[in-house]
Amino acid sequence: MSRETVSGLRRPDTTTSLRSLALQAGLILAIACLAWFLVATTLANLQARGISTGFAFLFRPVNMPIAHSWLEFAPGVHTYGRAIFIGFLNTLTVSFVVIIISTIAGVFVGISRLSPNWLLARTCGAYVEVVRNVPVLLQLVFWYQLLLQLPGPRNAITIVDGLYVSNRGIRYPTFLAVEGGSLAASALLIGSVLIASFAYLRSRSERSRLRNVALLPASIVLVVSVPLFILLVSGTHISPDIPEMKGFNFSGGSSLTPELSALVIGLSIYASAFVAEIVRAGILGVPKGQWEAAESLGLNRSQTMRKIVLPQALRIIVPPLTSEYLGITKNSSLAVAVGYPDLVAIINTMISDTGQAVESIAIIMAAFLTISLSVSALMNWYNRRVVLVTR
Repeated sequence: MSRETVSGLRRPDTTTSLRSLALQAGLILAIACLAWFLVATTLANLQARGISTGFAFLFRPVNMPIAHSWLEFAPGVHTYGRAIFIGFLNTLTVSFVVIIISTIAGVFVGISRLSPNWLLARTCGAYVEVVRNVPVLLQLVFWYQLLLQLPGPRNAITIVDGLYVSNRGIRYPTFLAVEGGSLAASALLIGSVLIASFAYLRSRSERSRLRNVALLPASIVLVVSVPLFILLVSGTHISPDIPEMKGFNFSGGSSLTPELSALVIGLSIYASAFVAEIVRAGILGVPKGQWEAAESLGLNRSQTMRKIVLPQALRIIVPPLTSEYLGITKNSSLAVAVGYPDLVAIINTMISDTGQAVESIAIIMAAFLTISLSVSALMNWYNRRVVLVTR
């Protein structure tokens, strides 16, 4: 046997290895030079126009109002940094709510498209085809204009006492913590942590006694009992805050603005059509023999779908569903079209006030990159749990 071969394989040529390393080093050097050129050119152009660089503007007070905020915000008092954080929370809110609603609706529509009921299957098929082929921006504008055509607060539609729908949004009752409001939030947090800890220990434990404990009843006990116990011990008093008509608008309670409602409705309907097709493709990817085996065991169609087909279809559904979730987070930036103050809308206003365009765009890129990588990591973790392991 030749010295150049080991077990029938030729040793890598030294010249080829050096050439490969030189090409890689040259590519890295070219990328570094391009990056340096872009940065140097940008800084030179900014300096020529008298625009200062850096993120010091984040600590300056901002005078623009924010229509919807989960945190306290006062124009002229709070800073640009706080405004950006509020926009980030608004973007997270829209993304999370749309992901939940579109997933539930998409699973229902996707399964219904495979229903033996001709009318249901064709109706869901028409829904998917129409929604997928209409631009999402047009759908957002349509729903926003439709919500603005609702009657005013004085003639608001009453769903039940305390729940009103008008052209100023959906007004609903809330609760006010008269004493110890922070303890109520702490109670809910403690309950959630206990649920997560129990679920983790249950999945990791090999003792049959713990694994046989149903997670749902235990979760209800932890979520209800622990917060109620803490509320009773702390003496916290909670009173309802019911919306009431005063003057030309409602007072009390809380509301979902037309901008947020239109954004959530439009994005949820649009995304659910794509989720439905992903679910339908995943179900069709399960071998037909699984259906026949379940039928031979005496399972009906619903039991077969829930216990046999869907668990196997998840390994096909999850990877494209991850891409769809990432698309939802990016489409949330269309909130600027309906006037909802998400991260992009707030930073667009900030650019016109401060002129810090490069830094502001970098903040947007970093924020969406963080959200996208977090969603991707979570879905990849779930995909590893449902993947079919073969030998």
